[in-house]
Amino acid sequence: MPQNRNRRDDYAACQKNRSGDPVSCALILAGGEGKRLRPFVHLLRGDLLPKQYVNFIGRRSMLEHTLDRAERLVPGERVFTIINRNHLIFPEVTRQVAARHRGTVIVQPENKETAPGILFSLVHIAKRYPDSIVTLLPSDHFVLEEDQLLTHLSTAYHAVKRDPSRIVLLGIEPDGNESDYGYIVPGSKMKRGGNAVFQISSFIEKPDYRTAQELAHSGALWNTMMMVFKTTTLMSLIKEISPLFFGVFQTISDAIETVDEEAVIEQIYQELPPLNFSHDIMEPLARSHSANLLTLPVQNVLWSDWGSESRIMEILRQTGYDTRLNGLTRAPHLTGESAYGPHSFVDIPKVLFTQAENLRTHRKAASSLSKAL
Repeated sequence: MPQNRNRRDDYAACQKNRSGDPVSCALILAGGEGKRLRPFVHLLRGDLLPKQYVNFIGRRSMLEHTLDRAERLVPGERVFTIINRNHLIFPEVTRQVAARHRGTVIVQPENKETAPGILFSLVHIAKRYPDSIVTLLPSDHFVLEEDQLLTHLSTAYHAVKRDPSRIVLLGIEPDGNESDYGYIVPGSKMKRGGNAVFQISSFIEKPDYRTAQELAHSGALWNTMMMVFKTTTLMSLIKEISPLFFGVFQTISDAIETVDEEAVIEQIYQELPPLNFSHDIMEPLARSHSANLLTLPVQNVLWSDWGSESRIMEILRQTGYDTRLNGLTRAPHLTGESAYGPHSFVDIPKVLFTQAENLRTHRKAASSLSKAL
């Protein structure tokens, strides 16, 4: 087999084995606002572009890297991306999503955290591909050894294809004591060998430093939020553990492609409380449906969730990319010994935050853009 064979071919080959095989899709989560990184982004760029659209090094943003990663697994016409309407105010966002296949950029009215973003996306995917397996990828991750990661994602896909009742999450073996990550506590081993998967005993979200030390030393894994699942399986489980929450999105599903679609979605999002997928969905599932949840430990992959400026600079230094950070001419001190920390950042003019918060007042312009995607 040629070395440059695309793993998308492997997925496609699986689908061609039998006409009844599920369709493989990917979902990119790009609905965050990146508020914690706003000072850093402003320092580097002079604006408040959400972090997933920023090219910290090189020419591609984190979102563009994630889209490329997904398209090595799934054809581009089945790679979906969830964004927020106010993101479209930024010309850079419009540029990055304009070339996507029509109907694959899912625009939600506003960010209501990860659980609504995921379920909102799934009701759209289920309309087009009711019998589908979804590979979910956050858009703000740094991955150095991409081939190894894609191999693990392919393994997770095949595990779900064999048993559609399973949800397989990728867990990174910790190389430090990180209190700002969520942790997966593995249970019993389900499969022996190099690609062993484990049942999930519990999730622990952002523990204190001492607990993080204990978790890392006891074999817990960093929760990457990368996962593979059958669309109908995850939706059924959400319906079972949170029927009211699911019912709201069933209403949206019923309204899709009707004259009431926009009004229904707008009204629901105005009243919808923020819900975190890990805390509000996965943790209850681990308590009540642990048999459905598996984790696949990922080894020999340098991975980082770029949620803070210190983590970005740490990884760039570790890889030797720190001198390639875009925006160094605006912030040359970032390559020094005290490259990161609160003292590294200038005060951001309050007017910029006011402008960012007032993006919602431009809904008409952004709404017209979202309809064109």
